[in-house]
Amino acid sequence: MSILVCGGAGYIGSHVVKYLLEKNEDVVVVDSLITGHVDSVDEKAHLELGDLKDEEFLNRVFEKYQIDGVIDFAAFSLVGESVSEPLKYFENNFYGTLCLLKVMKAHNVDKIVFSSTAATYGEAESMPILETDRTEPTNPYGESKLAVEKMFKWCANAYGLKYTALRYFNVAGAHPTGKLDFEATYKDEKLDGIVKKYNDNGEVAQQGLFKDGVQVK
Repeated sequence: MSILVCGGAGYIGSHVVKYLLEKNEDVVVVDSLITGHVDSVDEKAHLELGDLKDEEFLNRVFEKYQIDGVIDFAAFSLVGESVSEPLKYFENNFYGTLCLLKVMKAHNVDKIVFSSTAATYGEAESMPILETDRTEPTNPYGESKLAVEKMFKWCANAYGLKYTALRYFNVAGAHPTGKLDFEATYKDEKLDGIVKKYNDNGEVAQQGLFKDGVQVK
């Protein structure tokens, strides 16, 4: 099976690429490298550099590799920046995915897994948050992702698109090989420093609790 991973040079995408290759899938990575790193892409994957908003580029990729399904991680994801530059986020996150869907339809590819966000929920009314809870984004980043989800729904009704949207929260952790963009594991201010609190001999130098009660070592 030939799987296209958009944003496969990014933190989450590169981990998924490695997992798919371990399952003997044929993996094609499309990435603009605006935030991704070419060194994070497994050498066994096919890497094509380009932008989702470039439909001619995408058509060439689909024709060259005979894509069967898509996993889409390509997005800008800084909440604060999305508030100050909303058009940048809707152009990249929404319009980029719209172009991807147009090319998928043209090549009769009807399966996509979409990297969405828990920011689609906005301020939680209760905990834990359920998948069925009301979606009220409080920033353009979450709004752009929710708009894509709604587009999927209507494309499913009209064209039979099969889709799954993953609304995860902050993601952290490093691949056992240590080769996949380790810096991304502590770019979140909630995690900053925690993964670096080790002595030179490897012993834990600090441990504590997050306010939700999760212990950190």
